[in-house]
Amino acid sequence: MPQEPAADINTRISDIPRHWASRAPDAIAVQEGERTVTFGQLWEGIGLAREYLAAQGVGTGDRVMIIGENSLALITLVFALSELGAWPVVTNARLTPREIEEIRTHCRPRLMLFTLAASPDALRHGLLYRAREITPPGLGPLMAADVDQHSEPEPEALARDVAALIYTSGTTGQPKGVMVTHRGLLHYARVTVESRGIGPGDCAYAVMPMSHIFGLATLLLATLQGGGSLYLVARFNVNDACAALQRGAISILQGVPAMFSRILAHLARQGTPTLRAPRLRYLYTGGGPLEPALKRNVEAVFGQPLHHGYGMTEYAGSLFITRPDRPRDDCAAGEIVEGAALRVVTSDGNPVPPGTPGELWVKGPGVMRGYYRAPEQTAEALRPDGWLNTGDIGRLGPDGALFIVGRTRDLIIRSGFSVYPIEVESVINTHPTVRISAVVGHPAEDGNEEIVAFVEIREGETFDADTLHSYLAERLSPYKRPARIVRVAAIPTTASGKLHKHQLRGMMAELV
Repeated sequence: MPQEPAADINTRISDIPRHWASRAPDAIAVQEGERTVTFGQLWEGIGLAREYLAAQGVGTGDRVMIIGENSLALITLVFALSELGAWPVVTNARLTPREIEEIRTHCRPRLMLFTLAASPDALRHGLLYRAREITPPGLGPLMAADVDQHSEPEPEALARDVAALIYTSGTTGQPKGVMVTHRGLLHYARVTVESRGIGPGDCAYAVMPMSHIFGLATLLLATLQGGGSLYLVARFNVNDACAALQRGAISILQGVPAMFSRILAHLARQGTPTLRAPRLRYLYTGGGPLEPALKRNVEAVFGQPLHHGYGMTEYAGSLFITRPDRPRDDCAAGEIVEGAALRVVTSDGNPVPPGTPGELWVKGPGVMRGYYRAPEQTAEALRPDGWLNTGDIGRLGPDGALFIVGRTRDLIIRSGFSVYPIEVESVINTHPTVRISAVVGHPAEDGNEEIVAFVEIREGETFDADTLHSYLAERLSPYKRPARIVRVAAIPTTASGKLHKHQLRGMMAELV
């Protein structure tokens, strides 16, 4: 008999597993390797983890860093901290020691935990912090650093409002801690269940890291909100993913565009034009721009629409999404979600003409509480009347669909013209030798900005800069053409799969 989604009376994210443990305790919540865990077992583990954390002195307003990759232990800790009113700071173990230390120094956690069972990198970081191996009930093998007795908790009102502290890569290279609220995450989980039709019969492939809003909100919270289960993996393995799809283990496949590109490349190597996935009913990509060729090829392989959306950490998930009953032929990010409002404006906040690109300002229940310990950055992003400047540039189509044009800070000014990198990248990526590209601006001697394109070449293909320049000359206006095309072994990406343009800008000094 179908069960009702977790109720709207939820006030904190841990109310989601609490609901299903009471309503359907024997239903599967998580599949991790050969292990399956029911909602009843998950809730029991959350209770035991809560007891362990409380014994370490963790309470309302404390921060706890969890360094690891997707695992049952990580999920259990996130919900246990919610029960205590403490903030999980989920940190991807694939970050460098310098990046981990930057986050630790900024958030000053009371406790650092390392989920070594699912992540060799977590073990490596744990050793650097001289963490000891422990096996708390309900959590399994972990490493724990010494408790920081000097870590001060946040005031109770703030602590109860915020569900998690999520550090974003930031356009400047310095991570920013986004205070994501329970209200925002719960609202997003509910509208996601409704827009995707998630129910107890669903199983979502969960590879996006839960240190990122995609993994935390779209995969973990929304799937469990609808009573579905997670097919949990720490890292993407294309062979395992395709095998799981073929044997009918997955009904919902969601990830960044790069994940779908790797699936297509794998199938091309095997000479497989289509993939039979008997249970698959919903495909979605987010966390980066969707290109027409990728959308077309994914839909041909799977025989169903590839949906798309637009969201951000500062809004606790997606703001726009394409609808299953209204699939699109273009690469728009879809329609605005319930509760959200959008303004497309100039840099001084005035409305732009219809159909014209402008800065995207949003408002609604998902807006963050602010950037942690960064009042100036918070004031730059949040207006007193509640509007959030997303830092993105987009335009609305005649039917209200959103098209993302680029980032405000990525905008390149060339000969007085505005050049949006995504437009140039989408053309470069159509060349048969190019797997992926990233375009950045670089100051020129004449005060202009020159366009530099970094390209990653497909396996087995040859890089020919002159041929690529000629190809682009036929497809781009002169002011949009790259002055230089630089081959790199791999385009750097963040842990969530986004292009790491700050790192590319750092490489520019080596090219001069």
